[in-house]
Amino acid sequence: MRKTVIFALLLLIAVSVNAQMLINASTPLQKLVNAEQALYILYVDSVDEQKNVENAIRGMLEKLDPHSTYSTPKEVEAMKEPLEGSFEGIGVQFNMIEDTLVVIQPTMNGPSEKVGIVPGDRIVTVNDTAIAGVKMERRDIMKRLRGKKGTKVKLGIVRRGISGVQTFVVVRDKIPVKSIDAHYMIRPETGYVRIGNFGATTHDEFMESVQDLQKQGMKRLVIDLQDNGGGYLHAAAKIANEFLESGEMIVYTEGRTVKRQEFMAHGDGRLRDLPVVILTNEFTASASEILAGAMQDQDRGLVVGRRTFGKGLVQRPLEFDDGSMIRLTVAHYYTPTGRCIQKPYQKGQLKDYEMDLENRLKHGELTNPDSIHFADSLKTLTLKKHRVVYGGGGIMPDYFVPLDTLQYTRFHRQIAGRSIVVNALLKYIDNHRKQLKREYATFDDFNRRFEVPQTLIDNIIAEAEKQNVKPKDDEELAHTLPFLKTQLKALVARDIWDMSEYFTIINEQNHIVKKALEVIIEDSN
Repeated sequence: MRKTVIFALLLLIAVSVNAQMLINASTPLQKLVNAEQALYILYVDSVDEQKNVENAIRGMLEKLDPHSTYSTPKEVEAMKEPLEGSFEGIGVQFNMIEDTLVVIQPTMNGPSEKVGIVPGDRIVTVNDTAIAGVKMERRDIMKRLRGKKGTKVKLGIVRRGISGVQTFVVVRDKIPVKSIDAHYMIRPETGYVRIGNFGATTHDEFMESVQDLQKQGMKRLVIDLQDNGGGYLHAAAKIANEFLESGEMIVYTEGRTVKRQEFMAHGDGRLRDLPVVILTNEFTASASEILAGAMQDQDRGLVVGRRTFGKGLVQRPLEFDDGSMIRLTVAHYYTPTGRCIQKPYQKGQLKDYEMDLENRLKHGELTNPDSIHFADSLKTLTLKKHRVVYGGGGIMPDYFVPLDTLQYTRFHRQIAGRSIVVNALLKYIDNHRKQLKREYATFDDFNRRFEVPQTLIDNIIAEAEKQNVKPKDDEELAHTLPFLKTQLKALVARDIWDMSEYFTIINEQNHIVKKALEVIIEDSN
């Protein structure tokens, strides 16, 4: 009994000491530490100390700019993957048909292709654990398929025309993640390269694509940065260097405690005489805006499309021992003429910032150039031809292309949003893959002759009706069908060949691409 009383007194003293400690916090940092300790020691219920600390960090960052963030170790790993240029796994592109993983394409010379896995194969077990017919989350399937290079994974595969489940043992390896979505000759003497993001291998991939196009007779180039959310500054700078002369500025950064740092062209670029046009839209951001801004300010290439996102904040990664990370904004990006790429924001007002694109649409900026107004104070001149360009956030194109709000009907948006189009297409490909490959030996032949079968359209409309999704009237259906058929043809091409073939078809309906072709052909003649 006496020991119990003594222990209780010691605990009371400890609590009193800690309470006093809270009062005596002499610095903001000590106050934060004391608050965390108080929660851990005194709170009525048990608390997750790790989670509390993470919430505190997030709370501090949320009151700053929109791009200073905290990421857990898992989030950091997922974030780095598309930028680092590779991950470790079995090497397949796949999609889910209902609740079964179906291989679309194995990575060329990848571990799955080497053991004989082919398009259309269904992976039903991983290391004897069923992944088909069990409603397993996609991320859980990915976790089972991926693993360290050199480790083995046993796959149970069902293949059309072969009874039973076949077993394949795949040795995981590094799988390249490409940042160039597509490249092809879009017109005689005109090449097209679409950059999906700026990662560690982007410059090398870009130059390989350009060299391939030059072999095909390319004399002018369209660089598509639509929907490119950015990535590594250095990757964008290396591509800009290929087009600029020695000493020409690409971008500079500057912040409160970070001195001005300038990125200049070295004069060793291999594309300094190649006519070029840059394509942008409202989702073009960060490193993409650096490339577009440099080419515009140096009068090296014209920009076609719509004003870019306006993400011009430089984040410094601060890594913790557990693999988590703070990405803290330390500076701004500026184009060579001194335009700040970052669009205006109020600290802590994340909702207003996130609504910016919706507000642009409401105010008419995305659809009508007359709705775009810039103050004279934001006006500046390009460095060689002294053309007027504007600051104020983002890169305003030289040739504005309005968003076509009528291209997608309400019916089309609904069937696409509910995955009715994709699911119907996957089933069609799954049933006709071999037939398509036999009938169309080359993509050029496919592009000339293939027509979307009416049965596929009928299946989409029937499935939509089951989900109570119907066109408003015959006119809406008639307006939906032309673009829907183009989309389906492009998706078939993607699954039989690759993304270059997809964009070869879909770009013929892209208004920004079509305007760019007019501009570059006229400008280079």
